[in-house]
Amino acid sequence: MKTFNISLLVIFLLAAGSLATISFAGCQERFPSTYILELPKAPQTWVLLLGEPHWRVEWVDSNGNTQISDIPPKSGLEIDIPIVFTNPVTAWPFWPEHNLIPGLFKPAGALFPYDVSGNRLILTWEAGADTVFYWELITANDQNFSRLPANFDWLRFRELFTETLDIAVREDPWVVDWRSVAERTAAGNFDRRRLVPQPTVEKAVPVPGGTWYGSSPFAKPLVFEKGETPVFPVRQGINVFISAEGILRINSDIWIFIEWQ
Repeated sequence: MKTFNISLLVIFLLAAGSLATISFAGCQERFPSTYILELPKAPQTWVLLLGEPHWRVEWVDSNGNTQISDIPPKSGLEIDIPIVFTNPVTAWPFWPEHNLIPGLFKPAGALFPYDVSGNRLILTWEAGADTVFYWELITANDQNFSRLPANFDWLRFRELFTETLDIAVREDPWVVDWRSVAERTAAGNFDRRRLVPQPTVEKAVPVPGGTWYGSSPFAKPLVFEKGETPVFPVRQGINVFISAEGILRINSDIWIFIEWQ
């Protein structure tokens, strides 16, 4: 998880009168500037094992600065959103009492104005990947204004997940390496053929069997028999799995298992 300052993006859009100005013409009359965030329900398996999550919310203010606010369980948040460009709002679930910091579990999200309903901004697990891809495009583009994510065709992008993408990607967008897709999009053009599952490494770990759940809300549970050595599919970076026995953190080199107290 990263934070950004995208002031140059805002200045460029306001000064150039580009697609953002055209697309949102007259939006002052149709959109308020303050929205109540409607967060999705956390997967029941997460709640049963970890409790209700805290949320770390990230969005962009009218100055182009990334704002961050932490929300305790069962609380809400109202934010001001500039209405001149597509704005990503990302909500990372985390559990400080289990030392599970923001960024380990996949986020929910929303894209303004596409996910607006009245004075509410509806965050979903599906849109979490959209917003992370948006942030990665910002990083990959740097000063290249010709490929700003504010000008990306997000509606068409979302339609891809109802069509002929790899079924694993349609079922769980977090199997995609969004940083790699963003970097290659910034260097050339967006190509749907890049939306493929990341390779995994099978790692046998001597932890208790049973049912294990991943950090993506879409991931299917992994079921291992009692006495069996579980084998986990490990992707790049830190992978987190939870079960009734404890929490496993693992990458391609090392793993740490912490039993529940």
